[in-house]
Amino acid sequence: MSAIGSLVFCSDCGNLLDTTSGNEKLVCEQCGGVTRDIATKEVTTKSAPSAFPSALRQKRSAVQTLSSDDLQTEATIQQACPECGNPEMKFYTLQLRSADEGATVFYRCDKCGHKFNTNN
Repeated sequence: MSAIGSLVFCSDCGNLLDTTSGNEKLVCEQCGGVTRDIATKEVTTKSAPSAFPSALRQKRSAVQTLSSDDLQTEATIQQACPECGNPEMKFYTLQLRSADEGATVFYRCDKCGHKFNTNN
């Protein structure tokens, strides 16, 4: 007799035997072999997450690394700085108010560091 998990097999012919509620003798219907039911115990199995690959799991567990260049969201515009007169300024926009109102534009001068914003 052999047991795999909670399944009991006949040791003579390998037939799957019906399990009982205790350590009773089991008789094989195929060959008539007699064995004891020792498989009436709790079996717990565990599997690794990699055993069942999932596209959703791979997306969730993917780590995205950003460099400082990726975080640079400013663009350059040909507009004179009101403080130093530099002909170029950097700008970016943010939607700070409700969606039906315009975005706020933030300006920054590379030369003197002057900052200001406008609401569109």
